[in-house]
Amino acid sequence: MDIRIERKSRFKKKHIYAVAGGSFVLLCLLWFIFRDTSSSLTVDKERLTVAAVQKGEFNDYIRVIGQVLPDRIIYLDAIEGGRVEERLIEEGAQVKAGDIILRLSNPLLNIGILQSEADLAYQENELRNTRLSMEQEHLRLKQERIELSKELTRKERRFKQYGRLCEEGLIAREEFLQAREDYETARGQLAVVDERIEQDALFRSSQLKSLDENIRNMKKSLALVRERLENLKVKAPVDGQLGNLEAQIGQSIAQGERIGQVITPELKVEAKIDEHYVERILPGLPANFEREGRTYDMTVTKVYPEVREGQFRTDLHFVSGRPENIRAGQTYHLNLQLGDPVQAVIVPRGSFYQASGGEYMYVVDEEGKTARRRPVRIGRQNPQYYEVVEGLQPGERVIISGYDLFGDNEKLILK
Repeated sequence: MDIRIERKSRFKKKHIYAVAGGSFVLLCLLWFIFRDTSSSLTVDKERLTVAAVQKGEFNDYIRVIGQVLPDRIIYLDAIEGGRVEERLIEEGAQVKAGDIILRLSNPLLNIGILQSEADLAYQENELRNTRLSMEQEHLRLKQERIELSKELTRKERRFKQYGRLCEEGLIAREEFLQAREDYETARGQLAVVDERIEQDALFRSSQLKSLDENIRNMKKSLALVRERLENLKVKAPVDGQLGNLEAQIGQSIAQGERIGQVITPELKVEAKIDEHYVERILPGLPANFEREGRTYDMTVTKVYPEVREGQFRTDLHFVSGRPENIRAGQTYHLNLQLGDPVQAVIVPRGSFYQASGGEYMYVVDEEGKTARRRPVRIGRQNPQYYEVVEGLQPGERVIISGYDLFGDNEKLILK
């Protein structure tokens, strides 16, 4: 009787389990190696602002706020103290240079003028007396010289006569010697008088010069005192508008006290600019603003060196024309040109810059389903665009709204 022999299988059940387990492990390993390890965040794309990267003209300018101010404010200080007697012009009125605004009175100043006039009169009288005395002395010396000259001539004639007589033996030699001595004495006396006259002339010239100088100085002093009296009239130094006039009739004003101010009609615009641009702002840069459909051109005339609270000041003046109804205190939004327009890769401004600092942006894929974080480098900026130096190409789309809620996620899933 034949016995049926069953054929044994080459693979046992345990081998099948081993192969299946190995395949699973291999699949897990492959998934781990090739999986997307970047962190992701799901966001509502309706709440995002997406813009296209463009190749276009980048206009290098910034928008600043400028305030209209008077070009010059001339302060009125009391040159001389006194009591306000009359107020001729009221605050807010237009004044011309030289217009009298206030009249002051100062009795002590009047007394000083009277004293200076009395001193001047005394000095002038002294000068006249001195001149008269010197002139009398000069005449006396001249008269004395005339007498001595006459005496010298007589004695010289006698001396010569006695000389001939002595030679002929008609007179004693002693008489001749006496005549010669008289002649020589008279000649010496005349020389002394001539020297006195010369010295007197020099002394008189110096004395009169000194006295004249004193008189001139006293006249100048009197003129200054009278000018001080004229300073009691407070006058407008320039054309303009009178402001902050607080002096009232009867009020006592001290010397040097601030009385008011005159605002000149010329105006300027003062703009405060972020210190980020401190090295790029120079005198001569152009600026403009629009008002009532017209563009007004300006230029930077002064850059102040001080930086306070992250800003520095600049002054701008109108180049040609200004708004007719412009007033001090008004503000304007100015476009300050920093450079010439250039072709560049640009992206619209957005709040993303506050979070990224211009170091990265989220680039949306072609399907618009995801956005990945990409390093970029932002260059210059204006009120409309950022200049992209590297990291983006024209035609790509990027998220320009805020990144505060994205954290450090590399990938955004747009739903």
